[in-house]
Amino acid sequence: MPCSTAFEHSELSAAERRVLVQLERGYSNKAIAAALILSRRTVESHMSSLLAKTGCQSRTQLLLWALGER
Repeated sequence: MPCSTAFEHSELSAAERRVLVQLERGYSNKAIAAALILSRRTVESHMSSLLAKTGCQSRTQLLLWALGER
């Protein structure tokens, strides 16, 4: 199932956008947490929210969605 095409970056919170940028750089949740000075659990929470908001089923789909939204 593809991600939502009706959803846009502008509908994400600032924290979600920061996490998404790190995902686009290829970072793992652990690396994102270190880069943004967050707990890994906080990053996991943002990832879950991103997946739910976009309708993506995986990090890979989320990454492809993010790259396509530019």
